[in-house]
Amino acid sequence: MIDTSRNERMGNRERAILVGVILPGATYNTDDPLDEIRGLVKTAGLETVGTMLQKRQQVDVATFIGSGKVEELKGLVEAYEADVVVFDSDLGPGQTRNLEKALGVKVVDRTEVILDIFAVHASSHEAHLQVELAQLEYAMPRLKRMWTHLSRYKGGVGVRGPGEKQLEEDKRLVVHRIQELKGKLGKIQARKEREVAGRGDFPTVSLVGYTNAGKSTLMNALTDAGVLVEDKLFATLDTRTRKWRFRGGGAALLSDTVGFIRDLPHSLVASFKATLEEARQADLLLHVVDASSPDAEMQVQAVAEVLEELGLKDHPTLLVLNKADKVPDRSYLDVLRANHRDSVCISAAKREGLDSLEHAVRLALLDSAMDAEIETSVADGRVLAYLAQHAQIHDRTYDEDRDRVVLQCRIPRRCLDFLNEHGAVVRERETRVYA
Repeated sequence: MIDTSRNERMGNRERAILVGVILPGATYNTDDPLDEIRGLVKTAGLETVGTMLQKRQQVDVATFIGSGKVEELKGLVEAYEADVVVFDSDLGPGQTRNLEKALGVKVVDRTEVILDIFAVHASSHEAHLQVELAQLEYAMPRLKRMWTHLSRYKGGVGVRGPGEKQLEEDKRLVVHRIQELKGKLGKIQARKEREVAGRGDFPTVSLVGYTNAGKSTLMNALTDAGVLVEDKLFATLDTRTRKWRFRGGGAALLSDTVGFIRDLPHSLVASFKATLEEARQADLLLHVVDASSPDAEMQVQAVAEVLEELGLKDHPTLLVLNKADKVPDRSYLDVLRANHRDSVCISAAKREGLDSLEHAVRLALLDSAMDAEIETSVADGRVLAYLAQHAQIHDRTYDEDRDRVVLQCRIPRRCLDFLNEHGAVVRERETRVYA
């Protein structure tokens, strides 16, 4: 991992060379393909002193960029007296090892930078556990790299050198710790599911979006939550929930979640499932987009891919085009609105467009949830457990034989398929007014 704490205390940040490889079909900022990794490196506390960009048809198996480019990169490292080389791609353990041997400096990839940022920004016990799990799963196949200094000890059939024995012991320790962390996070997720499902009589709305799109600023504008706002990637890791009181009456519970990013490591998505439980259980997602970014459409797609990985592809979602006041050319906004006709334009920082957003949210909540009377067998524990987790139950009555139960509740329409598949009888009632 990147260890910047000592350097920053001494006012001497590590000097980094950034390397980008553009492959066929890749999505990137045509004006500056290294813009995003430059922002990540800055957030991680490194100083960018040089860059190298290469277009390739396929990656080199040994070094990712090929021997010629390795020599060119070595020249850059020496010329700029760089301490670290950062790749805007994920490298294999062997590629990292070969590059470090050839360049004589530390080599890190995109995932390692993101994990380092998460480690620095984690503040709660839960976030620390999630980041540690992701780091260990990333490090597991790379443990051998840490033991290259013991390569002189050769093992053979029936005989193992001390380096190999230590490596095996380290792997056992890492596997044990991974299992321990998964167990702890599983309990946290189960508790979080109960907490979210057991909340009171309000619809739930969750903010999702690309990192630094302005979710926390919008959270503050709507709820006066006092959430940390920084012009940095991944400034917010822990979910916060506040009551959003509508100006026209009524309220919703609004949650701010961790930001997403292109090629977000799968290990992070998996380990942060407990944190993202607010989004999974929400009646409505507000997908916040930085409309002023030339990469806005790419960022929309990147978020959509993470949501699909979380099983939220078809979840009720409203696109919010934020930072409309910073759009350099009105045509940017026109194109986005043409591609996403149900979107709402706002400026969270200037608190412009918030009335239109509230109106759109209230209408969307009417469509995404319903008041219903649900009848099922008292012996059907699966349906009753599902309703306890996903519905807001207001009342329940039993028939004379206490064989059947009727529950009065508010439930997301997305839950109807499950109830119909399991034989529950659903009767829609007059909708309670949220808009």
